[in-house]
Amino acid sequence: MPAKTAIPDTRALLATAVTSVGGAERQGQVEMAEAVDHSIRTGEHLAVQAGTGTGKSLAYLVPSLRHAVAEEATVVISTATIALQRQLVDRDLPRLSKALKKELGREPNFAILKGRRNYLCMHRLHSGAPEEPDDGALFDPFAVSRLGREVKRLHEWSSETETGDRDELVPGVTEQAWKQVSVTARECLGVAKCPIGVDCFAERARAEAGKADVVVTNHAMLAIDAIEGFQVLPEHDVVVIDEAHDLVDRVTSVATEELSAAAIASAARRCGRLIDQSVADRMVEASEGLAMLLEDLPVGRMDELPRALAGTLAAVRDASHACISSLGPERKEDVEGATNRKLALSLLEEVHDGAVRILDAFDDERDVVWVSGDFADRGRAPTLRVAPLGVGGLLREKLFGKRTTVLTSATLTLGGTFDTLARQWGLPASSQNRRAEGTATEKEPPSDSAPIRWTGLDVGSPFQHGSSGILYVARHLPPPGRDGLPPSYVDEIEGLVNAAGGRTLGLFSSMRAAKAAAEALRDKVEYTVFCQGDDATGQLVKKFAEDPRSCLFGTLSLWQGVDVPGPSLQLVVMDRIPFPRPDDPLASARQKAVSERGGNGFLTVAATHAALLLAQGAGRLLRSMNDKGVVAILDPRLATARYGGFLRASLPPYWTTYDPEVVRAALKRLDAAVEAGK
Repeated sequence: MPAKTAIPDTRALLATAVTSVGGAERQGQVEMAEAVDHSIRTGEHLAVQAGTGTGKSLAYLVPSLRHAVAEEATVVISTATIALQRQLVDRDLPRLSKALKKELGREPNFAILKGRRNYLCMHRLHSGAPEEPDDGALFDPFAVSRLGREVKRLHEWSSETETGDRDELVPGVTEQAWKQVSVTARECLGVAKCPIGVDCFAERARAEAGKADVVVTNHAMLAIDAIEGFQVLPEHDVVVIDEAHDLVDRVTSVATEELSAAAIASAARRCGRLIDQSVADRMVEASEGLAMLLEDLPVGRMDELPRALAGTLAAVRDASHACISSLGPERKEDVEGATNRKLALSLLEEVHDGAVRILDAFDDERDVVWVSGDFADRGRAPTLRVAPLGVGGLLREKLFGKRTTVLTSATLTLGGTFDTLARQWGLPASSQNRRAEGTATEKEPPSDSAPIRWTGLDVGSPFQHGSSGILYVARHLPPPGRDGLPPSYVDEIEGLVNAAGGRTLGLFSSMRAAKAAAEALRDKVEYTVFCQGDDATGQLVKKFAEDPRSCLFGTLSLWQGVDVPGPSLQLVVMDRIPFPRPDDPLASARQKAVSERGGNGFLTVAATHAALLLAQGAGRLLRSMNDKGVVAILDPRLATARYGGFLRASLPPYWTTYDPEVVRAALKRLDAAVEAGK
């Protein structure tokens, strides 16, 4: 058998890759690529902060592809957003695989893998969805007709699509329509029993992923792979987590369950057609009992389990268990019978597991339970929710304990240190290990007692923040209140927008504040003011980017999702420090837990949450090398409060001023320069 051709080292491969895509070598990109390569070789985890413009995708993809080909292994790349997944699969990986084919000895292959619910289910499509409509839809002919039109469109799309991937359907459809043509993992019959199993889009995606050198997935799939106890991702020894600042929230979301009277009633109806009605009636009674109790319980976190609720939850648990037992083991049914049984079992197991987990939460204190209501779910009936108090232990055991992990983002050092996020990930604080150099295989033998080793690396940014951007803190304004946007804030925004000539992205802590600012400014300035909710967010961002004299106001998704380089965006305004709401059940429970252990709950939870969002929001300003502008934070507490230093240390190193005259003059100069350059 001929010897393998030696593969060039990571730095040489990176140089080839950069040349092939027409770029220029950047020092931060080289440092990051070599650090990722070192991490893969030694098994030492890596957290690397790489500012916008560093080219971090290339910096982790090159050593990942090298490792996958050299070791005939699989590397998993996990992202938080669809946009980055598409960038990796549609642009970066195809170009890179072709560019490195000669040096690697073959062209690497790659695949994208999502959860089963993201793929069209041909069996569900052809057998007809036994979904029950929302109560509102029963009396709303417009909702029914819209649903019918969308399902018809999905049927037409099913004969055109090659992947069945929901994200490739443009424009998209409502969640209710997609439910008619998709199944969860619990509802799936399985490839062996499904009559269309050989043509299953989800199974085809899994098969492609199983043969790939690099698999691109999302944080939710990564969490499911860790939490559920069964393998959904192919075997892999390295995982790269891009957009790692979002990891904890995404894992928490996957690990959150809910229990409602409507869900119990739906499970009862589903199984009532398959088992003795008297057994199913116990579920109906439990549903009615829970509905009455939830109507009387206050919205918010529950620190103690009321006796009446404990009894009702026990009744839900026992009734669902009785229904599961009545369904009995799997039988050799016809396909329709097997489908109905699987759907019923899926709903029953969700109800049963949710009731058990909520009952256990008050004994082991690892979970937080709350009643959701108007503060988060306007218009929805009260629902019980349960989520983990923290996910660090889970990540430490299931992720860092099993494979080499690289975490990267433009925002990982909060308060000037990696330790803030490291604690949330379950990593020990302040890892001080030196970087070992040496042989090709530098991994230590696995040991249960070996400490988790990791290194934090900040490769900086190619942007000159101090000369390209100004951080303006409106120290003269009053602290924000609870009664909406103060008139003085509206006046401040008006002055800044007029000085900038439009070109403004307004990031607000609530939709109410964003709408109030938009309505007020439309009467005060000559520029177009778009507001989130007026149209699809993607369309609004496109209009904003195309009209340099416009403004775009919005809330959370804009804080992290807007990429508008050039003169259309020269001013980012944030109305207040984005602390979590005081009535946020999970944040308040985590804050309380830290305080009870003697820590600073406010700084660890609330200030960390705010620092992350502030840094993400400030990162919207400089998106290309020629960008210049101002980040204006109207909340004076950033300058006056004791925690202000922690928050400011999380922001890019812009030149700072508190003088409104200085900042307005700078914005006018920038506006004049753009106009003169036309």
